[in-house]
Amino acid sequence: MANFLLEIGVEEIPDWMIEPALLDLRAGFLTEFGAFGGSAITADATPRRLVLQAKELLPRAPDVESVMQGPYLSAGEKAAEGFARKQNTSIDKLTKSQDAKGERYIFAQLVKGQVAVQALSEKLPEIVTSIRFPKTMYWTGKGGVKFIRPIRWIVALLDDQIVPFEIAGVKAGNATRGHRVLGAKAPLLVGISNYLDVLRANYVIVSADERKARIEAGLGGGVRKDEDLLKTLVYLTEFPTPIRGSFDQSYLELPKEILSTVMRHHQRYFSVVNADGSLAPAFVAVTNTDGDPDGLIRQGNERVLRARFNDARFFWEVDQHKKLAERVANLDKVTFQAKLGSYKDKTERVRKLAAEIAEVLGADSQTVDRAALLAKTDLTTDMVKEFTELQGAVGGLYAKAQGEGDAVATAIYDHYQPASMEGPIPRTLEGQVVSLADKLDTLRECFRVEMMPTGSKDPLALRRAAQGVVKILFEAKLPLDFKKHVADVALLLPFMQERIEFYLKDVRGYAYDEINAVIAAGFNTLQDLADRTEAIHAVRPTDNFEPLAASFKRIKNILKQAQLNAANPPKAELLVPGPEQELYLAFEKVRAATQATSVYREKLAQIASLRPQVDLFFDKILVNDPDPAIRQNRLALLHSLLNEFSNIADFSEIVTQGASA
Repeated sequence: MANFLLEIGVEEIPDWMIEPALLDLRAGFLTEFGAFGGSAITADATPRRLVLQAKELLPRAPDVESVMQGPYLSAGEKAAEGFARKQNTSIDKLTKSQDAKGERYIFAQLVKGQVAVQALSEKLPEIVTSIRFPKTMYWTGKGGVKFIRPIRWIVALLDDQIVPFEIAGVKAGNATRGHRVLGAKAPLLVGISNYLDVLRANYVIVSADERKARIEAGLGGGVRKDEDLLKTLVYLTEFPTPIRGSFDQSYLELPKEILSTVMRHHQRYFSVVNADGSLAPAFVAVTNTDGDPDGLIRQGNERVLRARFNDARFFWEVDQHKKLAERVANLDKVTFQAKLGSYKDKTERVRKLAAEIAEVLGADSQTVDRAALLAKTDLTTDMVKEFTELQGAVGGLYAKAQGEGDAVATAIYDHYQPASMEGPIPRTLEGQVVSLADKLDTLRECFRVEMMPTGSKDPLALRRAAQGVVKILFEAKLPLDFKKHVADVALLLPFMQERIEFYLKDVRGYAYDEINAVIAAGFNTLQDLADRTEAIHAVRPTDNFEPLAASFKRIKNILKQAQLNAANPPKAELLVPGPEQELYLAFEKVRAATQATSVYREKLAQIASLRPQVDLFFDKILVNDPDPAIRQNRLALLHSLLNEFSNIADFSEIVTQGASA
């Protein structure tokens, strides 16, 4: 058994591209070298290196028998001779095999497994250069190797043997490099056993998990938790060291959202909060150093932050000279999208749509209209021009400072939410209405001019807008006729339905066939759709549900074969006493019970109680009776049964035990 180490040394990789690249590297290795076994196959990285390690690889891949199928004997001896020549053998070395079509020639041979070092040498260049990045670059000239950043060194070792290969003129060896500033200037010779220790001695911590733990341990008390920022800093550093600094208390007069955004998005600093949750005049920076004994790094970060805060204070003061209401006209000069006009045009559309939604949902119409009118005006402020991450929040903060009232300010502040499937929805009904109107307008108008997403490209973030609409409607349980606002635009309804299915499956955790069943029954409001899906999910484990679903599938097939799409109610006088009449009476009783309740779980429990009568009916009754009147009446009974309850779910979509998924 042998151990393997691969390190691709590069110039700094953007932090957000590293983890997907590691997944690609590991997947490529497993695909190409699965025959060599191996354990603890891991991939890790710093900004300057991608590292893969594997333990207990076989020195040689197992031999495998290769069987090539040749012509049938009926094709004649010349066909057999041609097949033998193609396999570099003679006809007497061929054997014969029988299959459904007859007897044919085959050529079986034992293919020797490749030696590990030879296989690695041949396949590693392609594995490395096949790592997918959002962008790549040439650095050896047009038409040369493309990679995210220039490759500067390669370490490839099988035990202590160098695996020979080359990428873009860089030959694999056993020499790595330490920290760009703190490490040794000369290349460092390593073996598998001392690789991590040699790099650590040169201020490189290869393990991302260890770098994360080092940052967390050095943050100190009161630091606001921020997993995304933490991940970014892990992949921006090779030897991270947190350094705490402070700023003047007077800056706390600015809203905490502005101060936190400056620290997080522009300086990559952690905010520090007091016990009561208020912002403290402190921050934590993470540097790629081994410390700051003289406090020079701290002082430099404080100086930079002070300048940024001064900018923010200046923008705040200047922006207050012009009210948000006075900025509405300026939106005419801000382009929403070239084909769709300005933000002034969008504002008018959103106001109209928001008014319609507000009336249906019972939201305060004046608050909604005022918030919709002012929602985009912060795009014209100096604050948002400098700190674009604050759009929406700035509008809300300015609205409150300018006396627009808490309700309007909150609706404006929240109207970009949710920013993701994990993010919160707007806090108030009025904020939800404005957010829905804004997102629905973007979706409607972009689809109207055929600017829908394609593949991984979504420049206007339409998928995020659609997910936001779905999340708000589901989580706020708003009784809005969803289809009314999307069904009239080509391709928008199926696009939205994909987001609905994603939410129900990946966020709520429902099974795909449960989702298919309720959607197939039709829907208008997502609140109703969610209620029906939850009811199906809750009742499904009960003894009667899945067998009854299988019977509904059978009923649907019977009606399809009979080409019965519509029918009058069954005639009671034609029902035969026994199982047929019992099913009818039970159906009438259950129908009355389901109509008497609005709780879907109770409805489904009642429907599931029909199982004994349905089972007995199919066991004892011949649907296709020779008498046409009786046959037609039985089909009408089954049609009534299926039609009555299919407005809850299409039970034939439920995958039952023994059925194919």
